[in-house]
Amino acid sequence: MTKESGGLLSPYRVLDLTDEKGVVCGRILGDFGADVIKVEKPCGDPCRNIGPFYHDIPDPEKSLFWFAYCANKRGITLDIESADGKEIFKKLVKAGDVVLESFHPGYMARLGLGYDDLSKINPGIIMTSITPFGQTGPYKDFKGPDLITWSMGGMSQVSGDPDRPPIRVSFPQSYPNGGAAGATGTIFALYNRGVTGEGQHVDVSITEQVIRTLANVRQFWDVCRIKLNRAGQFRTGLSTSANQRLIWQCADGYVNFPLYGGITGARTNKALVDWMNSEGIKDDYLNSINWTEYDMAQTTQEEFDRMELPMGNFFMSHTMAELLDGAIERGIMLYPIYTAKEIVEDPHLEDREFWEKLYHSELDETITYPGAFLKLSETACGLRRRAPLIGEHNREVYAELGLTDKDLVLLKQAGVI
Repeated sequence: MTKESGGLLSPYRVLDLTDEKGVVCGRILGDFGADVIKVEKPCGDPCRNIGPFYHDIPDPEKSLFWFAYCANKRGITLDIESADGKEIFKKLVKAGDVVLESFHPGYMARLGLGYDDLSKINPGIIMTSITPFGQTGPYKDFKGPDLITWSMGGMSQVSGDPDRPPIRVSFPQSYPNGGAAGATGTIFALYNRGVTGEGQHVDVSITEQVIRTLANVRQFWDVCRIKLNRAGQFRTGLSTSANQRLIWQCADGYVNFPLYGGITGARTNKALVDWMNSEGIKDDYLNSINWTEYDMAQTTQEEFDRMELPMGNFFMSHTMAELLDGAIERGIMLYPIYTAKEIVEDPHLEDREFWEKLYHSELDETITYPGAFLKLSETACGLRRRAPLIGEHNREVYAELGLTDKDLVLLKQAGVI
């Protein structure tokens, strides 16, 4: 069930109160070795009800969302709104390093558990708050489902096809961005505490993190005053008058191949045309282009369309694997667009031992997980334990506070744990 090992953050204890908006934060800190304790309501965390579910069985103990984002965490139940629950939480804070929360701004303070309250108990405590719009500003009290933060962060405006309304990716994208930013801020705050001895409040706005992912959109506007819009399979902005195809269908899927200008384009575009010629797919227009002088910004839509037809026919005559192998051999800027199945079967990931297996005792089954998002030469980073069952570590954690089994029975009967 567990594979215990040290990590960069193994000296630290993290109390994770987040819901789906911030749950990724604790997972990242846990990957680095922190002792992350997921604090749930006595009835279980709402994240447990997010599908899909193991073998499509709706069950709070079988959520694959929970499995993914709560691995490397221990789990306890505690009602922090109750008087006894507040006192127990304060004791946990006194012995802890970090509190992660994603409640509405002001909720923790109303309970007497805000940053100012907790810093009096533990001056070194770091509280990381992950909310849709942050702790201040006119929107701070607004609710922010992923659709809203994704859209108000600007990502929907550039997602989808140009002849259709904006869209969002079906699986939440903005919340993981907020969680990753929370983990980064928490680590920086821990470093600062090591220098100054002081804790601090880390305030994360999910919407602002989405805005920061739009690097190319901001750059085009700042530098050229070009407003990028949805382009679907095409790329806009590099040509003032045309859409350039990026996604090409092939015999068994799709590949990405961009036509480049400059030195890169002179090499990769010519290599593709030479490959086409060698297989008898010769096009007079493509062969007439001087790729060394090719200026993409001056290429018209008609010229792009003339290039697209023969290239499209060539791609359709090959599989993804054939195109990837040929591109590597010839130095062409082309890569396959993988499905989940193809990612799992990728030999490079297998060679790097990216996939990790965890045994789930409650299922009597071993499940394969994506592994560490980086490798460290001297310290461990990756999976150590599966996600906790509801209240699985109550006895283990509360014993550290001096609570006995009899105490736990009474607290459970009172609905505190």
